[in-house]
Amino acid sequence: MVLTYKKAGVDISKIKQSQRAIGKLIASTHKLQKKAKITHGFGHYAGIVEIPGGKLLATHTDGVGTKVVIANMMKKYNTIGIDCVAMNVNDIICIGATPVSFVDYIAANKNDVNIFKKIVEGLVTGAKKSAMPIVGGETAIMPDVIEGKGFAFDLAGMVVGLVEKKDLVLGNKIKSGDIIIGANSTGFHSNGYSLARKALLKKYSIKDKVKGVGVIGDALLKPTEIYTNPILEMIQKCKINGLAHITGGAFTKLLRLKNTGYEIDSLPKIPPIMGLVQEQGVKSAEMYKTFNMGVGFCVIAPKTQASKIISIFKKHKISSQEIGRIVSKKGVTVNSEKIA
Repeated sequence: MVLTYKKAGVDISKIKQSQRAIGKLIASTHKLQKKAKITHGFGHYAGIVEIPGGKLLATHTDGVGTKVVIANMMKKYNTIGIDCVAMNVNDIICIGATPVSFVDYIAANKNDVNIFKKIVEGLVTGAKKSAMPIVGGETAIMPDVIEGKGFAFDLAGMVVGLVEKKDLVLGNKIKSGDIIIGANSTGFHSNGYSLARKALLKKYSIKDKVKGVGVIGDALLKPTEIYTNPILEMIQKCKINGLAHITGGAFTKLLRLKNTGYEIDSLPKIPPIMGLVQEQGVKSAEMYKTFNMGVGFCVIAPKTQASKIISIFKKHKISSQEIGRIVSKKGVTVNSEKIA
């Protein structure tokens, strides 16, 4: 049986239709506030408004998806907060913004002080790695909305960032001949879990140990890498034309930067846990459209900047390599598979 994200309950094409419909409604609010001019709205990695004094304020919100199901199954809650912070800060840095504050939202079916403390421990760990204060949040107990046996919850957050006009990276300067540097991921990060669970848990249990992978649940719970510090450093030291956090939609995310051609043919070795998913009947093109395949972040820059970019990632203990290039023919191709 061939497994797809759609069969697992997530239809990306339908979701994009919803996003386009939502975007039109959101645009109708863009001129409501006289003190804030919309510089860049819905559709990129963060919204940007210009506030009095010429400062640019960036905002973004995100959650951790069905990775919370794995945390519940493993009864391990002290890392999921890292994922929540990472999914927010990794997006906002894609436009060159420095994260300056964060608020979280935990919705649960019941109050459990020990679990809440563990979740917040993870949030604090992520915030410290991002050099970003957590300034507030909300805990909502909603047993009629959040259903599940035992403890069940959802986790999301919102980040605010600041960016100077000179540091904005929107992708408009991307051109043919630029190279794509891929920074290694730590695993699935926080995307594609509906498909990963459907593929793996039909054969394995969450506590099964597999050679080369380790305990399935531990591999699935590895926290999302936080790329804030190296990216903000290279924005100051390198010529950067585009930045992409590889999340939902995987490498199709690159088209969010500019509608041009992205040719990827030198990915790192596929993480063992992803190889295990593919063995369960997921085709390679579906893998490239769903999972990060070992690359959690992409930097697009002139070829002359490659060694400096790789060096900065290395300084921050993140492996990276040149994985592809920008070409004139529009679309995204990964290892000769056209995925968008």
